[in-house]
Order: sequence, then structure tokens, then C-alpha cells
Amino acid sequence: MEYLDFKKLIDALVARPKETEWIEFKHNFHSKEEIGERISALANSAYLCNMPFGYIVYGVDDNSHDIIGTDLYGKQKMVGNEELESWLSTRLNPRIDFEVIDDFDYEDCGHVCIFKIPATVNRPVSFLHEAYVRVGSITRKLKDFPAKEAKIWKGGQKALEKILLKKGLSSQEVLTLLSAETYFDMMHIPLPQDTKGIMERFVSESLIQQDEVGYSITELGALLFAKSLGDFDGLKRKVVRVIVYKGKSKLETIREQVFDKGYAIGFESMVSWINSQLPANEEIGQALRKDARMYPEIAIRELVANMLIHQDFAEQGFPMVEIYSDRIEISNPGQPLISVERFIDEYQSRNDSLADIMRRMGICEEKGSGMDKTIFSIELFQLPPLRFQVQESRTTATVFSYRKFADIDKNERVRACYQHACLRYVSNDKMNNQSLRARLGIEDKNYPMASRIIKDALEARVIKEENPDGGSRHNYIPYWA
Repeated sequence: MEYLDFKKLIDALVARPKETEWIEFKHNFHSKEEIGERISALANSAYLCNMPFGYIVYGVDDNSHDIIGTDLYGKQKMVGNEELESWLSTRLNPRIDFEVIDDFDYEDCGHVCIFKIPATVNRPVSFLHEAYVRVGSITRKLKDFPAKEAKIWKGGQKALEKILLKKGLSSQEVLTLLSAETYFDMMHIPLPQDTKGIMERFVSESLIQQDEVGYSITELGALLFAKSLGDFDGLKRKVVRVIVYKGKSKLETIREQVFDKGYAIGFESMVSWINSQLPANEEIGQALRKDARMYPEIAIRELVANMLIHQDFAEQGFPMVEIYSDRIEISNPGQPLISVERFIDEYQSRNDSLADIMRRMGICEEKGSGMDKTIFSIELFQLPPLRFQVQESRTTATVFSYRKFADIDKNERVRACYQHACLRYVSNDKMNNQSLRARLGIEDKNYPMASRIIKDALEARVIKEENPDGGSRHNYIPYWA
């Protein structure tokens, strides 16, 4: 840290009228255990206060906030033969990356030592097997405040809006890296007349955070509005790759396109480019004109949006769209939080903040309706059913091109039956022989074909009869209904 940044940080902290739940002032060192407890408490409290860091500042009077100097040099302090930093780190769980800043004296007021402590993100930080929290200016055991403890655990994985990728930026540097015009245009909000208004809006959306030394761009802000994801070291492998192959295998690549812009900036152009690579003017289904596209655009749009929203950013790998002559595979790093069989009726995202902004911008459908519309469009085009596959570190959705009913195998027919039953159920309707015939393009006179598929789906236990006790009309619902 440069001296000017150090002084700016000190000035900002002591300017506060009193200690907070994420700032503590001390004159001198009392005990190593006290520091450990305070690190635990400030890491947990910073999270609860939605602050990126907590601070212990040695050399400041806790009443007047006058800078009086301290004899503590945290980097040089030893505990027996072990450095204090190392001693503390090995007794914290998890071992958060706190920083000791003691390289400078503050003007003529004496030496100041700062412990800069990152907010915890997915679990309480404990010291010697005990977690602490600040209540006002007092350090207490976290277990005595179950609501606060539950709030920390509820955070689950590391939230995108709490991960800081670039720190200590000026407002102009933020605007050099992020596209404010895109945000306000897509939100249908007038662009503020001054930079301050833009920054305030970005802070309110958690696209950036402001601390004592400037602005920090969050991973959420960069993923959505980066002019180039390559400007952020942690996101270089989160650009979207689209590959077009010749034929049905990966043996020969026709072309490849990489989309490096933030997802909100580049989404429309990316989807347009993908659609431009898809075949058209094909005869697909008896209900559609011969000049229709082979794949429904709404299905491609929603599946690409889901690829971005539901990926696990902790996993390595690119979001990818792979286009073959007979199918499109849309995949993202990570495994889903729910079973693939429940994609139609359930919704759970590990990246709610990302999903929320993308929905408000109209990039994807409202929560819980996108997959319904995807399945509906697949059925309208009378395509084979969607296929979802989960591998160790990747989830793939496959849309197949049109095939005649005779060319769809038994497993696909059962899957189509199940998806159709799900779609009818979430639409407050029920599947029957007639609706399944319409879905698969089976002529009415061939109703025994539909009956056979229903029988296979019942045996596979993916559907069940609505009224198993009998009745003149047989309706079917998903196994989970």
C-alpha cells in the first residue's frame, strides 16, 4: 500500500463518529488471543453489515479517535518462535487472507498498525473453534445470536456481488472498464447527468462497492458489464465460446467465435450470431411452414441465458455452445442444484443476483417460466425432446434437429412423454393420449402408438395416472406431482 492510500484509509476510518460493528480502535497490543477474537468478530460482522472489510486500528484512541500512536508492529510481532500473522492464521477457520499494514507512521502523530480483514463469504470465521461477532462496539460469541449466525450460513457459496476483482479505482477507471450506457439503456432508465449518479446506482446494484480508498468492481458487475472480460484476471475463462462443427462429430471445425464482452453487453449479438449459424428452410413438422428455422429462437435464447446464469463460477471451464449438423449442445461448468428431471417445474439458482438483473433487463424469462416456454417451443416445432446431461464438472442441454417420428427411439419417446406431462401439469392441464399424439405428430388413427409410449413411460415410472382408481378418461401427470 502506498502512503497516500494508507493516510486516506486512516482519515476515512477515524472520521466516523464512533466505532462500528466492522471497525475497532485500539491503543496498544494486549494479547494475541484478543486479536484472534477480533479478527473472527470483524470478518463475520463485515459480512452482516454488507461491507467488504473490517478493520482493527492500533494507535487510535477509541473515544476521541485521536491518533496517538502505538508500539505494535504487527508484521514483526512474534509469538514464541512464530510470527504473529502465522500464529493467528493457523488458528482461524477458515484461514481468511487478512492483511497487516504497519509500514508507515501517520504524519507526526506516531505509528499506526492496521489489521484489514476481509468479510467472510460462506461460513462464520472462528478462532480457536469459537466464532465471534460484534454487537455495537462489543465482541460477543456468535452462538449467542442464532439469527446472525443463520444469516451468514444462508449465504452459502461465495456470492458474485461480494467478490472484488479490481480495487481502489477512481470513478473514471470504473467507467473505463464497465459500460454504464448499456446498464441504463437496458434498464430503460435515463443516464444520470453526472458520474456521481452513475456510481450511486452501480453501488445500489452491487456492481461495484465503495470503501475508504475508492471503488471496487465486483464479479457481478464485471460479468455483466465488462467491456472486455479479459481485463479481469479471474474471468478470462468465463468468456463464451461458440463452435460450429462440420457433421455430427468434433472431427472438423468450420468456425469458432469467442464473446469477450460482459454477458449483458454481448448477449443479443451472441444469440444473433448463434442463430445465424443454424440451418433454416428445412421441412420441420406438419404444423409449420417449410421456410421456418430449424430451431425455435426462444428455446436457444433461454437455454443460452440459463447457461450463463446457472454456471458454477468456482469450476474451471468456459460456457460453450457447440453446433453440429443434427443438434446444438449448450453447456456450462458445474452441476445443477436440482435434478435435471425437475428443470421444468422447479427453480433454484446459485447466482440469484446475476439472474435478477438479467431478467429485469429482459434477457431471459421470469423465474420459473423460461423452461416452460422452451419446452413449449420444442413441442411446437415437433422436435425430439430436450436432453439434459450432468457430468462431473459440466451440465449440458441438447436441442436436436427435426426427425420423423419413426426415427425417434424408445428412450426419446419416453422422455418426450415425460416432458409433455410436466408442461401440461405446470400449465394447469393434464396429459392424455390425444395431447401426446399432437405433441409427437401421430395421426389420430394411430392412437395405439401413443398408448404404447404412455405404457412405456408408466413402466419407467416417470409418469403416473391422475386417477389410478379408474374412470372413462385417462389423464397422466408427472411422477412427482
